Amino acid sequence: MANHSGRQLASKWAKTEALLSHPGLASHIPPTSKYSPQQLQHMLNAHGMVVIKPIVGSGGSGVIKVTRTSDGGYSFTHRERTSRYTSFDAMAGALRSRTSKRNYLIQKGISLATVNGKPIDYRVKYVKTFKGWEYRSLVGRIARPGLFVTNLSQGGRMVLAGEGIRSSLGASQVRSKKSKMREITVLATRVLEQRFPGISHLGFDYGIDRRGKIWIFEVNTRPH
Repeated sequence: MANHSGRQLASKWAKTEALLSHPGLASHIPPTSKYSPQQLQHMLNAHGMVVIKPIVGSGGSGVIKVTRTSDGGYSFTHRERTSRYTSFDAMAGALRSRTSKRNYLIQKGISLATVNGKPIDYRVKYVKTFKGWEYRSLVGRIARPGLFVTNLSQGGRMVLAGEGIRSSLGASQVRSKKSKMREITVLATRVLEQRFPGISHLGFDYGIDRRGKIWIFEVNTRPH
């Protein structure tokens, strides 16, 4: 694999752009853009809640949730701490110290389906072997109380995907949602393999919102 591919593969932006090129996948990707204060303001006006995350990085550690509050103010949450501000400029100034060290992207925030009030998302591991692509796991990850990120490194709890879907959306949804995640995984892998030849380990992070729509949050090319 060429060196530039390795750098690109670490970039959430490069992978998002590749997936957006396919109309069947684009509708499952939350609106995403590169971070700037102007873009943050635009996306908050459009969506009310967004998530900011490092373009290169994993584990959920640098993820920040930003919300326009009902009283006209703003807040951002990092890990368990929420900071509130009366103006956008004050909040953007406070964010600058967190976002100046590396490049970030902004993604529309998705109100995930929950289990006992805690958000749940899903990780699908898909690996290329001599027999072709195979599923290694399909699991749900429930956030630790008080957190909005579900990463196991941040205290999230793992459950079987079917159990997670049943607990958050109901038993009648299990078969169709698992089938749809698999369908998206196959299609996205085909697109990524064309753009980045040589990939062999993929970890798809999916969310299902409260209305049951499946969203692709991220594709990790060296999933743990």
